[in-house]
Order: sequence, then structure tokens, then C-alpha cells
Amino acid sequence: MKRTFDASRRRFLATASALSAVGPTVAPFALNLASIGNAAAQSSCSASDYKALVCIYLSGGNDSFNMVIPTDDASYAAYQAARDINPSPILIARSGSGYDAIGLNPLVPLPGNRPIALHPEMTHAAALFDAGRLAIVPNVGPLTYPIASNAEYNTLASQRKLPVRLFSHNDQTSAWQAFGPEGTTRGWGGRLGDLFASCNGVRSTFTSISATGNVVFLAGDTTVQYQVTTSGAVTVPNTTGALYGAPNGGAAMARIAARTRPDDHLLLREQASITKRSIDLGADLGSLMLPFSSVPAAPTWRTVNPNDNTGAATNSLSEQLRIVARIIGGAAKSTSGVKRQVFMVQLGGFDTHDGQPIGHARLMGRLSQALDYFNTLLARPEIDAADAVTVFTASEFGRTFGSNGDGTDHGWGAHHLVMGAAVDGGKVHGVIPEMGLNAPRTLARGSMIPAIAVDQYAGHLARWFGASPTNLASLFPNLSRFSGSAAPSFFKP
Repeated sequence: MKRTFDASRRRFLATASALSAVGPTVAPFALNLASIGNAAAQSSCSASDYKALVCIYLSGGNDSFNMVIPTDDASYAAYQAARDINPSPILIARSGSGYDAIGLNPLVPLPGNRPIALHPEMTHAAALFDAGRLAIVPNVGPLTYPIASNAEYNTLASQRKLPVRLFSHNDQTSAWQAFGPEGTTRGWGGRLGDLFASCNGVRSTFTSISATGNVVFLAGDTTVQYQVTTSGAVTVPNTTGALYGAPNGGAAMARIAARTRPDDHLLLREQASITKRSIDLGADLGSLMLPFSSVPAAPTWRTVNPNDNTGAATNSLSEQLRIVARIIGGAAKSTSGVKRQVFMVQLGGFDTHDGQPIGHARLMGRLSQALDYFNTLLARPEIDAADAVTVFTASEFGRTFGSNGDGTDHGWGAHHLVMGAAVDGGKVHGVIPEMGLNAPRTLARGSMIPAIAVDQYAGHLARWFGASPTNLASLFPNLSRFSGSAAPSFFKP
């Protein structure tokens, strides 16, 4: 018995040594896969069509008051007073500067015909809005109860009924993605995946996919997020193709890493099983998604800001959306067996405490170009999924309405964008709040109290995805408290 154990131990150490030779990413990826296998939800699935949700996370807290700008005289005067502050004014010109806000043409005029505009870098997004492909959802944020005024805010604060740790990056990221503070382990995207993983049959592993690393948004109770890079699957390295000059070396390494013998102990067998599953899943994703060459690369991005000499640059968000489009292009085919998918991509750099006039403008340009690029890809014949995908933005919080002299600080409510054929585009779904440092919904230095809870925003997305009223109540714990709070659907009737 001892000899069998020793032999198995030697086999385990040998295999582990072989795995260590192929790179440091094996262990974390293997651990990530440890609970995959039986990940599919056991409920039945009646979905007959394909749908995908794509979350674009704007990491750092997007200053949406410079993204969506009401330009009526009263609003703009308040905006100018709060943001035309030395030493570095951060306001966007309304007209006459050559770098002006882009006026929009809503299909349904705002109350009082109040005009609105987008950041001057967002030419593509403005065109999508005017074409009815993009909608604005104003003043969204984490809430546990509806709040209509500063007085109600103070009452809830005294009762400790506000979202915990407001203005904290980590906690509010978790609040947006998982309805709890930092440390919450299950996100609403992953839990939505739990409900629909069975729709994807043997490919249930590809229900929740991240192109931006490990994120709580896609972590479910049974669904484990599958991580990809802009090149494809994150799999055991050097297990395909040539290795150390040997044409078939990768295949040989794959056999070594996944082999077992009858006398192997449990740990070794499990390690081999996980490794084989990793290799097989990477190969399956490769066969599912469209070839790299069949999906056009994103054009280089270039700012239109006359005060920024940045040359042409790649757009990391577009690159992430390209791999998402390649996966969707294969998954949306009727032969794939896949019916529901949730994706997440990310654009960082939004913590604009300083350098905002240049830094935030570059981010707005990248976001706008990426939205247009992805919209174009979805409509291509190779992908043909324009009617099946909804894209939405998220960010841990908005910024303060007031300037700190070179940027903005951590705020609360923020405006968001939703794109897709099912979206009731060319409209503002909600109320653009009154602007001003002393306006009814503003706190100190202009943090905006949200009017639409993340639960409501996410609830509309989940309902389009196919979630039932019972599912919604389970997914979004605070939703029932907002039954009388206005949060109009941003999808077509």
C-alpha cells in the first residue's frame, strides 16, 4: 500500500513539474475551472432564440455630467458656475469654441424642450443616438430605498438605510455588480447566468464570459465565469502547436498533463481531470467562435481635441469587444446549442481627480468609437446578431457636479448608455435632474442622489433577457421597494 502511494506521489510531483514548465497561468486557471463541469443550472429552459447582454464597465467612476450635458440656459449656467474653476476649467463649451458639445435630437423631446448634448469626442455615440440605436438612462446609482430629496436622504442616513460605504471605489463597484459591499461573492450577471445556463446544454461553461479578468459581476451560485483575452481562451499554455522546436510538442505536453493511471490517488486524478477540461474547453471555444481573420480589426482611435496632440492609438475597449463579437458570431448560430450569454468588458482610467480635461476626453472618445465599432460588427453578415444583443454601461459611481480645480471627486448618481436593436433608442428614459450645487437632489459639492436604482436598471435588462417576475424578485433584493418609483423601461414595447 505504501509503495502504491509513493508511486502515485511521484507521479503527482512529476506531472506538477511538467505543468510548471508550461507557464504560471496554469494553476489559477485550473482553480477557476475546479467547479465547472456540473455548472449548468438544473432548471429547464424554454428559450428558442439567442440573446446576449454585454456590460461595459467604466472603471473609476465616470464623470457623466461631462458625458451628457443639458444645454438649456438655466442648466448650462449652473454647469458653468460649478465647472469653470481655475486653475483648470473642466467644463465643455456649449458653442463657439470649435470643440463644443454635440447637440442631440431626441425622438421624444424632453420636458420644456430642454436640449441635451454629448461630449465633443462622442461623435459616433451621437450618431447612434440620432439613428435610434442608443438611449440615455439618467441618474442611476445604488439605492436601498427611493430618495426624492435631501431631506429624505438625511432621514435614511439617520436610520442607517443608505447603501453602505458610499463613495468607496471597491464597495460601490461591488454594490453595482453584486448589490453588496466589497467581499460580496455573487454578482447579478452570474446569477442571471445561473438561471439560463441550462439553455446552453453542453456549452453551459460559456454562459458567463469575461474579457477583463476575474469580476464579481459574472460570479454565480453555480455558474463560473469563463475568462478570455483579446486573443481567445485562457488555457493551459504550450499544449498546442510546436514546443521547444518539436512540431507536435504541444500535443505531447497536453497528453502528459492530462494522463492518469489506475493507481493514481485522488488529487492526481482531479488535477489531470481539470487540466484536460481546460484544454478541451479552450479547443471548444476555438471551434465555436469566428476566426480572427473574419472579424475586422478596430480602426485606430484619434482625439478631435485641438488641445491634445495625441496621435493615433489602439483602443483596448474595441479590442475586448472584438473577441466578444467573435464569440457571439459563433454562439448565435442555430447549430451552436447556445441560447443565452452574459459578457463583461472594461475601460479603466475614470478616477479623474486631476487632469480631467484631457484624460476624460480621451476616454469618451474611446467609449464612443468602441460602441460604434461593436454595433457595426454585430450587423455584419458573418455575425448577424444585431437584433440579439444589448449593450449597457456601468460604473461604480458618478463624479461630483462641482470641480476641484482640475477634475472631479467621488459622487453617486450617474447617466448611462444602453445600445441595441431592442432598445427604444434616440430617447432619454427618465429625468435629467436639475443642475446646480444647491439643486434638490444634490449633496455636498454636487454628489447627485440617484433617481433610478441599479436594481431597476438591471431589472429591465434581465427582463429583456428572459427573467420572470419571480426571477427578478430573487435577483434584485431591493426591487420591490421601488414599485412606485418611476424607472421607465428603455426597451421597445
